[in-house]
Amino acid sequence: MKTQTSSMGRAVAFLCLGLLLGAGGCVGSEEDAQPPPEPGTLSQEVLTANGLSTNGLSTNGLSTNGLSTNGLSTNGLSTNGLAATSFTAWFNGNASVTYSDMVMKYVVACALPAGQTRVWTNPTTGVTYTWPGRLGLATAWAQGAAATVAEQQRLSACLAAHVNKLGVSVPISVRGRDSTGGAIPMASNEAADYPEKEACFFGNLFTTEGIFVGNDRVLRRDESTTRGCALSARGTGEDTGCAPLQHVGQCATLCTRDATHTFWERCVINGISYQPITTQLRSQDIYSCGDGTCQVTESCGTGKTYDSCASDCSTCGSTRK
Repeated sequence: MKTQTSSMGRAVAFLCLGLLLGAGGCVGSEEDAQPPPEPGTLSQEVLTANGLSTNGLSTNGLSTNGLSTNGLSTNGLSTNGLAATSFTAWFNGNASVTYSDMVMKYVVACALPAGQTRVWTNPTTGVTYTWPGRLGLATAWAQGAAATVAEQQRLSACLAAHVNKLGVSVPISVRGRDSTGGAIPMASNEAADYPEKEACFFGNLFTTEGIFVGNDRVLRRDESTTRGCALSARGTGEDTGCAPLQHVGQCATLCTRDATHTFWERCVINGISYQPITTQLRSQDIYSCGDGTCQVTESCGTGKTYDSCASDCSTCGSTRK
């Protein structure tokens, strides 16, 4: 199944998780209203039933409390969790309910398996929302049980994997294990269509442990991608402008592969072992200076690097003919 991609506003809050399961609201720009998806397609906020998905959450506004205190952290995506006054306050307290709806689509899609949904009627407005499950990474929590550590880690990694600081939708292949311990299903052509290794995401947003991202390959200085929070030419510890995501270098230095070498099985940092999410990209979503197009990730200049690309973006101050 393919996803329908479109651009979205740059500055909606990523997980504004004082946010969703934390204690506060968030501030972000209004999104343009999106029309209903055509039959057979999915909007950019929704994951497909297999590993393919589109990213688009931005990093702005992630609470330092993480996934902590309100009704959902205690009661999950159960009726009691969605009925909590703190959930309603969060949903209606953001810059727009369109943003809140988008975040919930990601949370439910990551947590519940395909075929399950959560339906919630906003007691303030009377509007009813339906959020479909897709990946099944936290099914017990979704039914109302306290989230296990493994569920906390998988859900946190899934949400982090969908961050895009430029607010541009890019199809990605999401890989890892679901709540049953099985591998997230892949479409028959997914491995061939998404050959470029990208990143590993891991951490815990339910706690103060933090959220981390590692490169699964090294970009050359002439290369760039709109997935700059996950894959960049910057070195370990350099600021990628994606806080609270912490760039920790190469996945291979912190993580071990599963037996089939399809995805990263476990990552360890600060003495804590995490269940990560692994992502891969299409080849066309990694750009090169010299390909004839001045990409949003490239800058004018006199060199041949992504941030000084004369051949694609001209010399700064000059007019391209």
